[in-house]
Amino acid sequence: MRNEACRCWVELFKARPFVFLTGDLGFKALEPLRDAMGKRFINAGVAEQNMVSVAAGLARRGLDAWVYSIAPFCYARPFEQIRNDVCLHGLPVVLVGNGGGYGYGVMGATHHALEDYGAMLLLPNLRAYVPAFRSDVARIVQLLARTDSPAYLRLGTAEEAAGTVRPEYAAWRRVLEGRGATLIVVGPLAGGILEAAAKLAPEVRPSTWVLSELPIAGLPDALLEDLRASEHLAIVEEHVAHGGVGEAIARELLSHGRAPRRFTHLCARGYVSGKYGSQKFHRRECGLDPESVLRSIGAMERR
Repeated sequence: MRNEACRCWVELFKARPFVFLTGDLGFKALEPLRDAMGKRFINAGVAEQNMVSVAAGLARRGLDAWVYSIAPFCYARPFEQIRNDVCLHGLPVVLVGNGGGYGYGVMGATHHALEDYGAMLLLPNLRAYVPAFRSDVARIVQLLARTDSPAYLRLGTAEEAAGTVRPEYAAWRRVLEGRGATLIVVGPLAGGILEAAAKLAPEVRPSTWVLSELPIAGLPDALLEDLRASEHLAIVEEHVAHGGVGEAIARELLSHGRAPRRFTHLCARGYVSGKYGSQKFHRRECGLDPESVLRSIGAMERR
């Protein structure tokens, strides 16, 4: 997704110049953007707190400012500056975190972003965007180019679902119909799950939804209809349970007296074996790989 984002930023810059700050990252990926932007492409060095404060100052002067780094260095290291300089003033700074979830694999916990959008959504005025597919990136970049408030964009590795047709980008999308559980997926791991679920018989296939914008503001009527029929809600996210989408949707349902008969929340569980490995390794340990997800919601046993 980073390469697609770079392409979109180059096109955006032609129409709407902005300032892009990177924390000494993006080599062999963002060179086209650097070449297109000239002095407006700023390598701020390994100084993320200062980078965010500079972006806030630029936004205060009316410039569009984007900040880029590996996800935990984008939201965790400069958290105070994001809170005080950006969010408390409602400034339209866009923070871009690459490698959401276990994206940086064997580089370990310091490079993993397992609580990023949960932590960011604690702050006032901020919205988070989590593209599920490569094609989502262009639409989200256009949305963020016009934002008037702080935003966080979580990028991951694009995982396209072969042989499936996806609707156009929206905050909520039903990407697969079925009569099994009602399944909500956040982020790029939707691709593998969607491809596996599409092969199931309609009576056990989950009605699969993708959520890409946070915080949620109500639930779609069509989703509630699916839930009434299935009585089983399953949520999958590469993020810890605390502050995640599972908690937010459970609260929304309970607040309106619409709790399903069965609720399954599959999420990041840290380091189950105490070992580091690839993103796929960590997903398997947490039950986030497609086979484990479908087994957890009962789809595999009932085929």
